Amino acid sequence: MIKIQRRITGKTPLAVEDLRKASLSESSYNTENVNLALKEVFYGKCYICENKEATSYQIEHLVPHRGDKQLKYSWENLFWVCAHCNNTKLGKYDPILDCTKNAVEKLIAFRKKGYFGSEEKLEFTPVAEETETVKNTISLLQDVYYGTTTQKKMEARIIRRTLRKDLSKFKEYVREYQEAESEDEKKDIACLLKRELENQSAFTAFKRWLIWDNEMYSEIREYIPES
Repeated sequence: MIKIQRRITGKTPLAVEDLRKASLSESSYNTENVNLALKEVFYGKCYICENKEATSYQIEHLVPHRGDKQLKYSWENLFWVCAHCNNTKLGKYDPILDCTKNAVEKLIAFRKKGYFGSEEKLEFTPVAEETETVKNTISLLQDVYYGTTTQKKMEARIIRRTLRKDLSKFKEYVREYQEAESEDEKKDIACLLKRELENQSAFTAFKRWLIWDNEMYSEIREYIPES
């Protein structure tokens, strides 16, 4: 979960117009234009778990609307989320950090400790003050990555497996960068690292914290974009 700017794209006006019409007729906000616009804003990944390989994505209300018309049809309140995270969150963790306004990855540390099996552990810890919003967000992240029911635990294992593979690939790029034998080789690998640390990358928060946590990777920190 990282900060993602709710930028205006070519699809945004179409989505906003759909929402305006839906609000007037009290019909569904779940239109093709709204889905396409949200998918583009959030780089095709779930805003909570940052998985880009989920089989099902949905539209989610950051603040549960609970029948409130303004919240239900507000473009600013709609987020792109995978089915697993949406069905985990529901209305149980209100309020949580708004990733379009807050640099979540600078308020919460995302760490993967250990390797496989029982030794592997994902940790989410507050960087500074643990406000109610930060605490709720950490609780949501914990439940998303580990599951709250038998079925959700199975889904969470799949997400962790995908995360593990993605981080392993990223660590390999880091190793190759450090062992590069020429400046040209280093520049080539730097392009790969920059791509993996950009907002559109999967599981970006974990990758950035891997770099921030290790002084030996200080040179790579310059490839992390400003939030």
